[in-house]
Parts: sequence; structure tokens; C-alpha cells
Amino acid sequence: MLYLEDLKIGDEFKSRSYRMTEAEILQFAEKFDPQTFHTDAQQAQKHPIFKGLAASGWHTAAVVMRLWSECFPIAYGLVGTDSHVRWPCPTRPDDEIRVIVTITDIKPSQRKPDRGIVRYETQALNQKDQVLFNSTTNILVFKQEFTAV
Repeated sequence: MLYLEDLKIGDEFKSRSYRMTEAEILQFAEKFDPQTFHTDAQQAQKHPIFKGLAASGWHTAAVVMRLWSECFPIAYGLVGTDSHVRWPCPTRPDDEIRVIVTITDIKPSQRKPDRGIVRYETQALNQKDQVLFNSTTNILVFKQEFTAV
């Protein structure tokens, strides 16, 4: 597990790949984002932007969250304070998603000496190195010296 003292600006964390199946895209969309370009491959072909079945951006974000939690093991979890998210390209069936996390800022708290805020940039790429998702996220990270028993 990583604590505030373990992190440095420029640190990079890389995830494994995750294959997004058509069945999973359809299932997620039916339940959470039932727009035709997520739920109907034939109708999606007619969409002026997507021109084919595309995973919900929120589905892609959920996969990114899974990959973050596996490759970026922050003590006590990834407790977000805010995030700015972008989806430059759609996620397609059979895309192999992988995540690269880069620490861009670390600010120890002035009021609470047991913690700080860490900012990181994320890129989620597919097998063609197309950026499917990127974000700037701030998380709360605790110092080890204050959590040791």
C-alpha cells in the first residue's frame, strides 16, 4: 500500500489490459445508459459521430476505476475529491483498455497533518494507442506516520 510519503511528482503507474466485450457494452448500456448508439449496433451505424456501437463513457470510466484500483494501491483506497473527465474517442467492442496514471502534484494539508491531496493525470488507451478516456483527478492520501499503530 502507498502513503503520501511514498509518492513523488512524475511517478507513473501502469495497469493491465481489460477487454471490453460487445455483450458487456450492451448489458451496461441497457441498465445504465440506454441510448441507441450504446444498445443497438444497427442504429449506432447511423449515428453521425459514432458510426457504430460505442460503450457508454460511464462504462469506460467504471473500467478505468477498476484498473486504477489494481495498479495504484493507495492505503485506505482512492478517495476522490474531484475529477475532470474527457472521452476523446469512443470505446468499441473488443477494445483492450489499459491505464497510465501520472502523479502531477502533491499538497500536504495545512490543517490536517495526517493527509494530503494528490493530483494525477490518467490516460486510458486502447490496443491502437487511441486515447479513450483522460482525466485529472484529486484524491485524499494519508501519511503512514499518522496511521501506524
